[in-house]
Formats: sequence, structure tokens, C-alpha cells
Amino acid sequence: MKSNNKLLAIVFAESISCVLVERGLYFFCTHRMGFSDTLNLWMALVFGVSYILGSSLTHRVTRKFGEKRTLLATLATQLALLVVLAFWASPVSIFICQGIFGLAYGMMWPVMESYVCANQTPKQMARSVGRFNVSWACSIPFGLAITGPLIELHAMALFAAAAVFVVLAMVMVRPLARRVEHLPHDHPERPDGKSLKRYRGLLLASRSLMLGQYASMWVLAALMPGIFKNLGYSIIMATGLSAIMDVARLGAFLLLRRYEGWHNRSVPIVLATVAIPAGFFMVLFGGDLATILSGELLFGLSAGMAYYASLYYAMVVANASVEAGGDHETLIGLGFAIGPLCGLAGSALIPVLGSQTLGTLVGIGPMFAACGAVAAWGLVSARRPKTWCR
Repeated sequence: MKSNNKLLAIVFAESISCVLVERGLYFFCTHRMGFSDTLNLWMALVFGVSYILGSSLTHRVTRKFGEKRTLLATLATQLALLVVLAFWASPVSIFICQGIFGLAYGMMWPVMESYVCANQTPKQMARSVGRFNVSWACSIPFGLAITGPLIELHAMALFAAAAVFVVLAMVMVRPLARRVEHLPHDHPERPDGKSLKRYRGLLLASRSLMLGQYASMWVLAALMPGIFKNLGYSIIMATGLSAIMDVARLGAFLLLRRYEGWHNRSVPIVLATVAIPAGFFMVLFGGDLATILSGELLFGLSAGMAYYASLYYAMVVANASVEAGGDHETLIGLGFAIGPLCGLAGSALIPVLGSQTLGTLVGIGPMFAACGAVAAWGLVSARRPKTWCR
């Protein structure tokens, strides 16, 4: 338990640093650099593409160098980038650093997930996934709450604060084992073939929803600074209000960790399939604070369900391997890339269609439809009789 608590402390510290960069940088660029929504979407796309590359390489890198060395290398990279931005923040350096940040984060999180969940039975893993989710989710509202004051305080304050948390994480990583050990595949508490088949169907469904959730969340991350600015809110208020979505997701994690009745069930995934796009469009087109915050709550709760289910089923099916975490994070990176692409496509269509609402619907609607269709297929495959499989 003591070792697990150290891991969760690392997750918490590093997640604060991540949110200051991943989410706070859009507010920094809007407020201090004069970035437009379109430039923010392009920056989000650069981050997403590099995140995919980092997460897809993790398994090969850790096999060669080990989990601990890989983790320390990604942290050292982040620290160097933060120093660069603290002293030389410009549109060019921000775009370059954001691309390298995506590579480092995409490679780091699968290793973290493997450390947290390795060598555990499915029941133990469910609790560890819950603690992991709560640890990183707790940090996001806090990180966003301090983002506004840091940006107002000084041009380098945001990056200096992120660097402090990276250094803390590096210090705490030092006692970790060089390699991660896993539960034997023939362990009696590993799921049998029939159970694994159902888990794979539920994994496909929850992963497709998580992809849609991250794609749409990254559009919101890029556009919410402009949404709240247009409503007349200061940078400090805007960063705080944008964290409502993350508070709701944290609430979902706490509930799902305490109540395990959702395991192996389809209904929560069905509800999330409807709620994610509904919450997204409420935030984007609400027009008033009450509707936007209601959309954030709905989106955050359903996003928490999609993420939790996806990570839990992935870790059970693949026995908490780095490869399982890499696949999980690659999908997140794919969402980081697809979302801004859809947002940019929607923006390009606005002059043609003569309506921002129609342009956004045509740009982003097909992504939600495709993710919903794959989720439905996953749920159907999870219910198929065994004789259907060859």
C-alpha cells in the first residue's frame, strides 16, 4: 500500500504539471499571445499527432530501456521544454514545444498505468484503476484554478509552476523498481476465455466512446477560452469555470470506484453514448452560463464513465501491460488529433453553409456518429453466443 501511495503521489504531481501545459497553455496563448480559436485548434492538432507517436512507441522503448528509465527520460524532457518556454515563449517555440510535449506525455502515461495496475487480480485492478483515476482527476480542477492567476502574475509563472511539479515527480520516481512485474497469465483469478470475450466487446465499446470524448474535449479545451471571453469573464474566472467539466469527471470516478455494479454491464456505456455529444453541444452553443455549465456537468460525468471503463477493461484483458496502456493512450492521442481536425473542418465550412451551428455539426457530427456506431457494435459482439466466434 505504501508503494502504491507513492505512485499515486507521482501521478498527482505530474498530472498538475500536465494540465498547466495541456489546458493552461490555450488560455496563456489566448490571453498573452493573442491566439485565435483557429490557431488554438492547430496547436491542439500538433499535440495530438505527436501524442499518438509517443504512446505507440512506448512498448518498444520500455522493452529496451525499462519502465523506470523511460519514465525519467520523459520527465527530464518535460523539464527542459518548460525552461525553454519560461524564457523564450513565442508562437514558434510554443508550437515546437507543444509537439514535443505530446511525444513525452504519450510515452509517459502508459508506463504510469502499468506501474499502478501490474501484478494484480482483476478485483484489485479495479480498485487501483479507481485510485489512479481519482489521483490524476483531482489535480485538474486545482491546476486550472491556479492557471488564471499564474498567467496574470507573470509571463513565465505558468511554466515555472509546471516545472516545480515535474521536479517533485522526478524525485519520487527514483525509488521505483526498474522493471514492472505482472500477474502470471495462468493465475487462477485471471478471467476465463468466455469472460475475456465479453470484456473485449465492452472494451471496444468503451474505447470508441473514449475516442469521441477526447476528440470533443480537445475541441472544447481549444474553444472554451474564447467562449468565456465572449461572455465577458476574466481569465481567472474563465479558467475556473472551464474546470466544472473536470470536477464532474472526478465525481464520476469517485462514484464508479465505490460502486462496482457497472462492471460487465452495457447500460452505462449506452447512456454515455448519448450524453457525451449532448453535453458537448450544450457547451458549444449554450449561449448563457447556466446552459454551458450544465453541458460541462453532463459531458464530464459521461466522459468519466467512458474513460474509467476503457482503462479498466484494457488492463484486465492485457494483464496491465505497458502495451495495454500504450493502446489506451494512443486512442487518447487519436482523439487529441481528430477533434481539432473536425473543429477546423467545421470552421472552414461556416462561410459555405452560412451558419456556425451547421458548420460545427457537419464538421463534428460524423465523428460522434462513427464512435456511436462502433460502440454499438462492441456491445453487440459482447452479447453474441459463443458459437458465433470462430
